[in-house]
Amino acid sequence: MPVYLNHNPPVGSEENCIHIGLINNMPDGALEATERQFLKLLDSVAGRVDVRLSLYALPEVPRTDVGRHRIKRLYSSIGNLWDSELDALIVTGTEPRTPNLKDEPYWDTFARVTDWAEQNTHSTVWSCLAAHAAILYTDGISRRRLHDKLFGVFECAPASDNSLTAGASSRLSMPHSRWNDVAENELTACGYDILTRSDDAGVDVFARQRNSLFVYFQGHPEYEANTLLLEYRREVGRYLKRERNTYPSMPSGYFDCDTADALTAVQDRLLSKRGDASLADFPTASMETKVANTWRSVGACIYSNWLAYLCAQKGIAPEITFELVCAPEGLVQSRRRSASLVRE
Repeated sequence: MPVYLNHNPPVGSEENCIHIGLINNMPDGALEATERQFLKLLDSVAGRVDVRLSLYALPEVPRTDVGRHRIKRLYSSIGNLWDSELDALIVTGTEPRTPNLKDEPYWDTFARVTDWAEQNTHSTVWSCLAAHAAILYTDGISRRRLHDKLFGVFECAPASDNSLTAGASSRLSMPHSRWNDVAENELTACGYDILTRSDDAGVDVFARQRNSLFVYFQGHPEYEANTLLLEYRREVGRYLKRERNTYPSMPSGYFDCDTADALTAVQDRLLSKRGDASLADFPTASMETKVANTWRSVGACIYSNWLAYLCAQKGIAPEITFELVCAPEGLVQSRRRSASLVRE
C-alpha cells in the first residue's frame, strides 16, 4: 500500500492508519528532495499498512518566494498541528544561522513542537540538527563544534539490544553531513540509549523513552544515493562563488578510487581557473552513475521497526504489517515500487 500525502491535517484518529507528520525545515533547495526521501523510505517499509503523511514547516525558517509558494501549496500551517491527532512526527533540521541554537528565529516554535510531540505522539524522530536542538531543549545537552565537517559514509555498529535495531547487521553504513557532535557520556548520563555508534563518526542513532518514544538520528538514513554528491557539488559552487575560502573535502567512504581520482582531477582544473570556472565544469551526470546507496538496508530496518512500534501502540496486528524483512546479515527483501504522492 503506498504512502499517501495528506493536504489537510488529521482531525480524528483512524484505527488502522498510521498518520505521521513531517515537519520539514530544510532550506528551499532541499525541500522537495527531503519530502521525496522520507516518502520513499516510509513507502519501502509500509507493506500493507495505510500510512498517511502530512507536511508542516516552522514558519520562522527563512524562505525565498519559491519555498514559500511550495509550503503554501502543499503544507499545513504549524498552527493546525496543535489540534491534530498524529501518531508520530519526523522533524528535520535546517542550516543554522547562529552559533547558539537558542538564538535561532524558530527556537520558540521548535520548543513548543517538542512539548507537543511528547504529549501527543506515540513516537517522534528528530533528524540531525533537529536532534541537537531537541536534546538542548529537553536536557540542556549542547552540541560541540567539530574541527572539520563530518561528511561521508561511515561504518557503524549496534551499541545496545534495542527493538529499533532488531535484525540489523553487525556492520552497517550511515551517511553523515554535519559540523557538530554530541558527547556520548552526556547522553547516557541523561538516560539516553545509544542504539548505533561509529569509531569515526561517534554516536549515530540514540533514543529515550519519554511520554513519547523520542528517536534521534545524527546521520541520514533517508538520503538517496546521490545526495552526498549533490551536497559536495553545492559546496564546490560556494567555493567558486567565493562564499567559502577553501575547496571542500570529498565525502569519506563514498566514492570508489577511480571516481575519487576523477574528481581530484576536476578539483585541480577548477583550482587553476577559479575566476573563470562554473558548476557547468562539474561532471554531475557522469558521477551520479558511480555512486551507490550502501545504507538502504539499515535505514529500512530501523524505520520498519519504528513503524512496527507505532502499529503496536495502535493495536494494528503485526503479522500482517510488513512485507520487508531485515535479515541477520543486513540484507533487505521487500516489494519494489515507487512512493506515491497522492493529495487527498
